[in-house]
Amino acid sequence: MSGAALLFWIVLPYVAITTCTVGHVWRWRRDQFGWTSRSSQLMERRLLSVGSPLFHYGAFAAIAGHVLGILVPASWTAWAGVSEEAYHLFSALAGTAAGLAVVAGFLILLYRRLSVPRVSVTTTRVDWGVYALLAITIGLGVLETTGVNLLGGGYDYRATVAVWFRGLFLLDPHPELMVAAPMLYQFHVVAAWLLFALWPFSRLVHAWSYPILYLGRPWILYRGYRRRAPEPVCTRPSQ
Repeated sequence: MSGAALLFWIVLPYVAITTCTVGHVWRWRRDQFGWTSRSSQLMERRLLSVGSPLFHYGAFAAIAGHVLGILVPASWTAWAGVSEEAYHLFSALAGTAAGLAVVAGFLILLYRRLSVPRVSVTTTRVDWGVYALLAITIGLGVLETTGVNLLGGGYDYRATVAVWFRGLFLLDPHPELMVAAPMLYQFHVVAAWLLFALWPFSRLVHAWSYPILYLGRPWILYRGYRRRAPEPVCTRPSQ
């Protein structure tokens, strides 16, 4: 096994998992007031009201598809009576719909962040790093789902990528499976691990807090008040 295979398919995943886990603990202990999406809704609402739902609901659907395709073994769906042809057709169609929603929402949010000066000035270098990794991960994911599995000849990632991924958590990784996977899938996986490593140091941490953890988070209550005008002083006219 080459050193590159060990680096990308064993070292990188475990470093990313460790960084993501420890980073979240550190962020929660040191920066609870910064544990937020730093919403810019007050700066611009029109584009946000369209792009945010598209991106988030599409992302939820895409994550559900990843859970089904990667964490659930093919033997389980076969036991449930779902054939490989039916599974791949459904996953390609549903994945394409979810991917198009994510892409549309992401492009709207990116345009908003670039074109609205008040939003752009609040964007940090970490934010741009997250946007870059999201663009790569989303773009490659859409190419895999739509270009390869829907319009192309298809690729059975459940026999390679999924087995390798589950093996990481069983402490029995098989890097040779990822070496055999197409480069498109390899780049997609690497970008995803880098995104997970950066996650705890970005505004993405708010995803873990909604809606339950916010109940236990320290908060500040801001109150506004109006100063009462001084009452007129009545004086007796001079004699």
